[in-house]
Amino acid sequence: MARRPLALQLWISLCLSLLLRVRCFYLPGVAPQDFMHGDPLNVKVNKLTSTKTQLPYSFYSLPYCRPERIIDSAENLGEVLRGDRIENSPYEFKMREPQMCSVACHIILNAKTAKEFKEKIDDEYRVNMILDNLPLVVPIPRHDQDNSLVYQHGFHVGLRGQYAGNKDEKHFINNHLTFTVKYHKDPMTEAARIVGFEVKPFSVRHEYEGEWSGKTRLTTCDPHAKRMVTSSESPQEVDDKKEIIFTYDVDFQESDVKWASRWDTYLLMADDQIHWFSIVNSLMIVLFLSGMVAMIMLRTLYRDISKYNQLETQEEAQEETGWKLVHGDVFRPPVNSDLLCVYVGTGVQFFGMILVTMLFAVLGFLSPSNRGGLMTAMLLLWVFMGLFGGYATVRLHKLFKGTEWKKITLKTAFMFPAVVFSIFFVLNALIWGEKSSGAVPFGTMFALVFLWFGISVPLIFVGAYVGFRKPAIEDPVKTNKIPRQVPEQAWYMHPVFSILIGGILPFGAVFIELFFILTSIWLHQFYYIFGFLFIVFIILVITCAEITIVLCYFQLCSEDYNWWWRSYLTSGSSALYLFLYAAFYFFTKLDIKKPVSGALYFGYMLIASYSFFVLTGTIGFYACFWFTRLIYSSVKID
Repeated sequence: MARRPLALQLWISLCLSLLLRVRCFYLPGVAPQDFMHGDPLNVKVNKLTSTKTQLPYSFYSLPYCRPERIIDSAENLGEVLRGDRIENSPYEFKMREPQMCSVACHIILNAKTAKEFKEKIDDEYRVNMILDNLPLVVPIPRHDQDNSLVYQHGFHVGLRGQYAGNKDEKHFINNHLTFTVKYHKDPMTEAARIVGFEVKPFSVRHEYEGEWSGKTRLTTCDPHAKRMVTSSESPQEVDDKKEIIFTYDVDFQESDVKWASRWDTYLLMADDQIHWFSIVNSLMIVLFLSGMVAMIMLRTLYRDISKYNQLETQEEAQEETGWKLVHGDVFRPPVNSDLLCVYVGTGVQFFGMILVTMLFAVLGFLSPSNRGGLMTAMLLLWVFMGLFGGYATVRLHKLFKGTEWKKITLKTAFMFPAVVFSIFFVLNALIWGEKSSGAVPFGTMFALVFLWFGISVPLIFVGAYVGFRKPAIEDPVKTNKIPRQVPEQAWYMHPVFSILIGGILPFGAVFIELFFILTSIWLHQFYYIFGFLFIVFIILVITCAEITIVLCYFQLCSEDYNWWWRSYLTSGSSALYLFLYAAFYFFTKLDIKKPVSGALYFGYMLIASYSFFVLTGTIGFYACFWFTRLIYSSVKID
């Protein structure tokens, strides 16, 4: 008996030690780094981005100051697909050692380089930098709230303006940067951790005496005379033969913000009330549908099943109308059953990918500090979820009395990815034609093809083989040899009308959250409210299932047994509304003028809508499949 308390104590101590260990766990690449006084800080440059063109470019595609040797940072698959190009920079910082008017370089523009700068200024490009894995931000005061700041990612290459008394518009470049590095110091040691990286850009026409050399002192910005740049009153114009001197200041500020909370300011959502409104709005839809489903299941169905089971004579049974009359046809395989199997299998694969990605994101494994992590995780999960996709396809294929499981598996492995890859390839060719860094290199393209053919396809076949070896699912009722004629339907039960009506509510449950997702993608903002998103995803699943069950019940009651495809398309039609909303967002919220950028937007939104169709359609199909099996297995049929 004495051993049991000892074993219990050992077990508790082991659990506690594991819990204590968890506190020391960091994800690779996002562990804190301590800096001592005078330690060098590596400032890196990332891509140039614009919300007007959506085409990223490498920092050194413009004639900015360059270090002696440009070194590319290692990038993961997600970063490459996002167009990130992280390289070293000419800016040299030392921890807690302020600098003033440091000269980065001196250049003289020619007609070509002046044109390049002007084009980027016209398209409102921003320069992105990174320090200790933190992106550079420009703090901007909010007019509607006192002492409140919003953070703009990266600083503008320049701006357009006019000299006083002159109507001609000129281009000015931001050539002086005032950096602020915020750090949190450990009170026990002299070590400090970086918790903020901010910049204030200025356009200054620097002046100096004599000929320019490496040691020339500026008269407009002089650390010895304590003359600092605080405004852009005398801006630096961009034109042919113009001389530009790039300078920077570095200031260090101690902060109370701890390293673990340093991303909070970046991810601070000023409009979280709207997210709560979004969830309440979605819950209202769910409650309304749940009420209808409950009424059908408890009142109508219970009454129907009781009445059907109490019928004594065959004559009474023949007089009955409603869903029981079609019991001999309700499980008849649909037209194009192979295509339905493929779409259902793909949907299962997609559902698995989204669910696991959401769980990882909610647990914090896919934080924005792990750049490209979200996209990499989604790609890898899609590949590995092929196992479940193949299994679901062949199980349904066997239910439809199909025998060619290899052929159907091959279609599942190639159909959806081939459509997406074709659109992606065309879009990539357009980006490549614009010489943008967003174009996926050949090596990455090869890696994507390998993931598809080398891992996804074999896993789909493994899942399909397991599914084929299992005995087929048996229908709860027998199917008649001769199909029953479907009576003429009322106008509101017409397939097109009921399918289009069915998609409105699932879309209505997610469209507010969709606005924030589109804003984060196309207006280059961080999206890190995966808790909200996970709740909305669960609401979407419930809404798709319930609307399909309700409309499927009405369809069967009107003696129309062609529910297989209808159930998939009912909830899947929400993808049509998603694409229409994306078009509305494009014309009302975005300022995209270039045809290539417009093609990119609609190409990627077409992929997103197609994926949403597959996901929601599969949810609706399985809900209806479960519902029909449940009700027909509950009645006595001679």
